[in-house]
Amino acid sequence: MDAPVVGGEDRAGAGDGGLIGPYVVLRVLDDERSGVPVPERRFIGRSADGDRTVLIGVPLPGADPGRFLAEAEASRYLLGPWAAPAAELAAPGDAPWHARPYLPAIPLPTALTLYGGPLPERTVRALGAALVETLIIGHGQGLAHAGVSPAAVLLAADGPRLTCFGAVRAAAGDGTPRSGLPGLESGSLPPEQAAGGRPQPMGDVYALGATLAYAATGYTVPEREELPAALRTVITGCLSRDPAARPRPAEVLDALSPLAGESARAPVPEAAGPLPPATVLDAAGNPAGRAAAALGPGWLPGRLIAALARQSADVLAATLPHPPAARQD
Repeated sequence: MDAPVVGGEDRAGAGDGGLIGPYVVLRVLDDERSGVPVPERRFIGRSADGDRTVLIGVPLPGADPGRFLAEAEASRYLLGPWAAPAAELAAPGDAPWHARPYLPAIPLPTALTLYGGPLPERTVRALGAALVETLIIGHGQGLAHAGVSPAAVLLAADGPRLTCFGAVRAAAGDGTPRSGLPGLESGSLPPEQAAGGRPQPMGDVYALGATLAYAATGYTVPEREELPAALRTVITGCLSRDPAARPRPAEVLDALSPLAGESARAPVPEAAGPLPPATVLDAAGNPAGRAAAALGPGWLPGRLIAALARQSADVLAATLPHPPAARQD
């Protein structure tokens, strides 16, 4: 029998063997048992010829397909080693989806489940440094991410990938309250955006703080005392309800990944200073900035490295459904 086409409301129950665009679904990426909202449905899929394995995103049931595809299209311009731009989009008139090349990766909520609780401080610092460098690059391009949340972060062996670009804009247009909308995690939704305000770069700082709080405690809005002592100042600063009181992304980077010779527990500076070095590339084109240094061997706990290896092996071993047998008259 032919593989079912995953389209419209049917995406909500897509399973192994369904079709999204030209790709056969191998498995669902997210574990719904985590209870953390995800702005889109995500699947690992493979082309019918078996040559390409991809991570696929499709809108939630009832979401606006036009806004979803517009944000996916805009994400193609994202730069940086830990950004996750869409590489392929649905053709005009087709059911909406986007895809990017697959690499073994685990959503942050799943990672906390597999690890058995909050992640180590070293992991949180490295994660935060990579995410804030990604935001610095995007803001330099004039792009507010407007989609940072725990579910938007995928953990790979070489560092995180920040997905779900524009999820807040896709959920509802400016001027429409967004609080409580499907797919948006309330704790990481900046107050000004929840009220319907246009997403701005300082909203990304709020969402980053909530995401790091989640990685460090399991909650996006923990009590201050629940946060690791060395991270309290920077995370609570990010979570200020007043955008003007939040630290600049460069200050967050200073606090999470200090320059050589600075204290590893440096507080967020009160005075704005020059933008410190962020992500650069070495002669081979590999990341060589401060986040890259933090993402060295051991940044990710061994239990999660093992989970990535299992996922990779499972995907590699996955087989595509057999094509229907030709009829013989």
